[in-house]
Amino acid sequence: MKTKKGEAKAAACPICGKPSVEEYKPFCSKRCSDVDLNRWLVGVYRFETDETPDEPGNDGKDED
Repeated sequence: MKTKKGEAKAAACPICGKPSVEEYKPFCSKRCSDVDLNRWLVGVYRFETDETPDEPGNDGKDED
């Protein structure tokens, strides 16, 4: 994005909406970066697949 004077406008932080900071891009702060990381770690964000979850105790080996 460009402003009237041709300056690049900082993208908004995906967590709080404040302008992003180069050091933490695309976030505005370490806090927002950590919030995003936590969301990945606890499973808030996930990719959907057609795979079914493994059964408990199944180590992926076929038994005969």
